Amino acid sequence: MAAENKTIIVDVSAMEAGLEPDDFTFWRTGTGDPAVWRVVNDPTATERKAIAQTRSDTTGYRFPLAVYKPVSARNVDVFIRFKPLTGKVDQAGGVVVRLTTPDDYYVARANALEDNVRLYRVTNGKREQIAGTDTKVAGNQWHTLDLRANDDKFTVSFDGKTLFTAEDRTFDRSGKIALWTKADSVTHFDTISITPLD
Repeated sequence: MAAENKTIIVDVSAMEAGLEPDDFTFWRTGTGDPAVWRVVNDPTATERKAIAQTRSDTTGYRFPLAVYKPVSARNVDVFIRFKPLTGKVDQAGGVVVRLTTPDDYYVARANALEDNVRLYRVTNGKREQIAGTDTKVAGNQWHTLDLRANDDKFTVSFDGKTLFTAEDRTFDRSGKIALWTKADSVTHFDTISITPLD
């Protein structure tokens, strides 16, 4: 008998500013310095606190991951709210599903320097675009990004609007959910909502 799906809300407001966010571990795809993830005070955030990747390493192929430890899922809908603050190489924020290693996962990400939203698969550390579209992604403003993975179908929504749906069968098993940034992006995340679909 299928259990009712319960949405898991990561409570950033209960975390202590200046420390690593509770219930997360930290990985990195690519090279460069390890990421530094902290809980920060942000008066513009929903609960006045956010999770931030704060290290501005300009290594181009560097993808910091904040992995949420309590949940592993195959079919899942993940909603995040994020604000790209600074970065010369990139100003990006993203959400990761079916993460099994630092080099194997799906990621939907929005980039304020390129004004686009993309869905990638990362296989053995190599990033390949599955789908994407151009859309305005304003820097220093809050945006929402939603990635729904249901079997081989992936739906990406941005700021409440469905942008595209794509299919891919590369990763077909359960994995972790994570926050994602690139290179020197300093990005705040204040809302993380996870709804298992199985």
